[in-house]
Amino acid sequence: MPPRTSNTADPARTPAEPRPALRVAVLADSDTRWKWGALTARRLTSGADERDARPVEVSGLLLRGRATPTPRQLAEVGEVGIEAEKVREVTAIEFLHTVRDEGYDVVVLALVGGGVQAMLHGLAALDLTRRPVIVTGYVGVVYEKLADGLLLRHGADVVLANSAHDAERFRAVYEGVGADASAVTEAALPFLGGAPYRAEEGRDTVVFAAQPSVPASRADRTYLLRRLVEHARLHPRREVLLKLRSKPGEHTTHIEELPYQKLAQKVPGGLPPNFRLVYGHMGEVLDRTDLLVTVSSTAALESLHRRIPTAVLTDLGVREPLGNHHFVGSGLLTSWDRLDGGYRPRPDGRWLSGQGVAADGSYSAAYDTARAKVAELLADVQLPPLAPYYTPATAPGYLPGILARHHLAPDGTPLPGAAAPQETGRVRGAVRETVRNAARGAYRHGVQRVAPVIRRMGEL
Repeated sequence: MPPRTSNTADPARTPAEPRPALRVAVLADSDTRWKWGALTARRLTSGADERDARPVEVSGLLLRGRATPTPRQLAEVGEVGIEAEKVREVTAIEFLHTVRDEGYDVVVLALVGGGVQAMLHGLAALDLTRRPVIVTGYVGVVYEKLADGLLLRHGADVVLANSAHDAERFRAVYEGVGADASAVTEAALPFLGGAPYRAEEGRDTVVFAAQPSVPASRADRTYLLRRLVEHARLHPRREVLLKLRSKPGEHTTHIEELPYQKLAQKVPGGLPPNFRLVYGHMGEVLDRTDLLVTVSSTAALESLHRRIPTAVLTDLGVREPLGNHHFVGSGLLTSWDRLDGGYRPRPDGRWLSGQGVAADGSYSAAYDTARAKVAELLADVQLPPLAPYYTPATAPGYLPGILARHHLAPDGTPLPGAAAPQETGRVRGAVRETVRNAARGAYRHGVQRVAPVIRRMGEL
């Protein structure tokens, strides 16, 4: 039947009521996971307006802990579609109560593996009539604790893999222990983007992407800083930038015991004039980068996506604890000696095609499968109960400890005395904030000052 063309109102029809908003919550526990979670939420819901005229509302929640990002870190993450001042900090119990009360359609768990597992059991214990679709995944390169991290994420409706390579590995782990692998869904890193690389006349910028915990030792970090400074001195017309993740006292996804800022203060002869320490959004730094150098940072994948010349260092060896073993076969492995001499690695095309880098222009479709999967789950009248691989029956010596860290009993219910606190006035809120900040400061002092001293004493 042809569509109506008459402007005459049909008395048998009533105007369509606007559809309720698709409500999405993102729970993150660090600056990088916040970036991943918020952008993943956008990728999974982009196009929803055009498809069914349903608006999307995304709520930002930060899980209180040692790595909870500061306002400065949130601002430096870049544009994620959620205003930093609208993001609020919660405990695990407060989060569960929020999900119970707010009726979210989708929840993105951008947490470390143990946090994901605890929230899965906590959400299951809520026994909601209509539970949200649960999505989780990894922030970047998965080079350690593959089985442990994956099994802690098992039970989510969607476990995102950042590449075909990761999707294959993830399914193999789940199937290898007899767990359902249907949640594994291939996508890509949600924060890839930016203009393809173009050399500019007169610009010559080398950026070293630092990592908080790789390498870990003072000797190795001092070595890398020394070589970077020497590279700047060898090439006085070249701008050499040390891209830092956080300022001293701030925490990121990983603990940083030896900030490069402090090591830089002790460089013999001082820092050359063409050498600078920089912060900020990585995408903005890459806008002016002509060579990205790292040990194993996810920044390498961002750089490769934009076809920026990229080097992964072998100076400290190619070793699992460093994470640079992930780049075996990439064509990117090289040393400072070769870079000092002008060498520029050329990435292997076959390796790139399996890593979710999407430098070939296919990135726009990278989330199509995941988006369709979430839409299908949302359309289900009744989602099945959450069923993580770990239960009190399958992991009685492991699971209770994970849940207890978030004040949950083995059955996922809050432990006695762990109920979400009620606000009883500004004074109490201010006191709580002061105590929390003091505790955080004491923890960071212990990590950055006391622990290294104890470690050195133990080596005597």
